Amino acid sequence: MDFADLHPWDLSPKEAVALQRELAGRVVRRGAPRRVRRVAGADIAVGRGAKRATGAVVVLSYPELEILEVAVEEAPVTFPYVPGLLSFREAPVLRQAFRKLAGPIDLLFVDGQGYAHPRRFGLACHLGLLLDVPTVGVAKSRLLGEYEEPGVEAGSRAGLVDAGETVGTVLRTRTAVRPLYVSVGHRIGLDEAVAWVLRCGRGYRLPEPARLADRAAGGRLPERL
Repeated sequence: MDFADLHPWDLSPKEAVALQRELAGRVVRRGAPRRVRRVAGADIAVGRGAKRATGAVVVLSYPELEILEVAVEEAPVTFPYVPGLLSFREAPVLRQAFRKLAGPIDLLFVDGQGYAHPRRFGLACHLGLLLDVPTVGVAKSRLLGEYEEPGVEAGSRAGLVDAGETVGTVLRTRTAVRPLYVSVGHRIGLDEAVAWVLRCGRGYRLPEPARLADRAAGGRLPERL
């Protein structure tokens, strides 16, 4: 599968900011994925000063959560490191990995922010629009917003609020373990996004597709099964 041709990639940071504001209006923050059989996770490994990065996409069957495809690609990084603009740095690398997939994706988990972003357009939103698939952002750290600490039990949650707007959910996926910051990427509602994070868990902090994508980007999963 490949990205839609929504915009050029040879942009300056100023142009990228303006594009984020424009594309944020296209993000669909409602919906409930149906007939989900293939769930995927996407992640990328890149250092601040690195000139190359490794992008990985892992596709699992649902509800079995067994690995169906692993696609890994190393590619040059052409966009500078600018906080809030990481999707312009990371998406082109991930594109090469997505192109290797033989089958479709019904639901995508992205290790990063979605709507919980200063311009409401994090990496999960960007990939969701480019691929036109239901997408969920599952971030390990908070980029913005305030919240009350959720309970210590797995499944406890609290709203993540920025400028008076609920932009995500702080979700405890394991008892007494640091929570995740879940936000909408595209074509899914926030409550549904949280429900799918919990459905695709296997006792780890991250949902299984995102966890395995993280491992694959770090070279800890085989590229071919």
